[in-house]
Amino acid sequence: MSSNALMKTVFVAHGAPTLALDHDKGRDLSRWAATWTRPKAILAFSAHWQTPNPTLGAVTTLPLVYDFHGFPSALYRLRYPAPAAPELAGRVRELLSPSFTVDFHPERGLDHGVWVPLLHLSPQANIPVLQVGLPLAQGPARLIELGKALAPLRSEGVLILCSGNLTHNLRRLDFGYAGNEATTTWAREFDTWVANALNAADIEALCNVPAAPNVGLAHPTLEHYLPLLVSAGAAHGEPLRFPLIGFEYGTLSRRCVEFGA
Repeated sequence: MSSNALMKTVFVAHGAPTLALDHDKGRDLSRWAATWTRPKAILAFSAHWQTPNPTLGAVTTLPLVYDFHGFPSALYRLRYPAPAAPELAGRVRELLSPSFTVDFHPERGLDHGVWVPLLHLSPQANIPVLQVGLPLAQGPARLIELGKALAPLRSEGVLILCSGNLTHNLRRLDFGYAGNEATTTWAREFDTWVANALNAADIEALCNVPAAPNVGLAHPTLEHYLPLLVSAGAAHGEPLRFPLIGFEYGTLSRRCVEFGA
């Protein structure tokens, strides 16, 4: 990996926690990350940490948050001891304070929306990571503003990584799913709608997701979709690409987005 380049901002589909143990799907993420410039630090947002205000997570290396239940015991033995990023936390506070109230939760480690994909994206766990809680209740437009406020970090060697899924309805998963030819129509249509809005840089449409086709099926709740808006805000309409597409379990989109392609 090279250095001293403008960092990308990315949206990662983190799928089920079992992605951490899936070498085939993990290889897709590893190949993608191999094309990135090596960041000095990673600023991460996850669908699984929602806060009233942007909230800085731990600035020391803490045990992981295993925020799931009923999965194989091997998942609970996994570790990801990435260095903490206290200097990045200070810089994030500096960038956000003019427009946002910034909170701090020093005892909050990385949740599975962050550490599961990072096990494949950066398996050496040698890049400092800071997670920030998502103020989802403040609305989509504020998430775009959040991304814009953090965009200067990209010229400072920081990769902005947002983690969720472009479709996420756990009640409609098909565990006998055989491949993309069996993907549920509503999931494919919603995934395509998001891709088209992204390609058109149509931020208004992306923020008005309740008007999107099949949104109630694609997202009974929106927390897995909304991290995308932070990435889009930090990108300033730059070129993008979809390094990974497809579905798992018939309805769960694997589409990842790379801004600054």
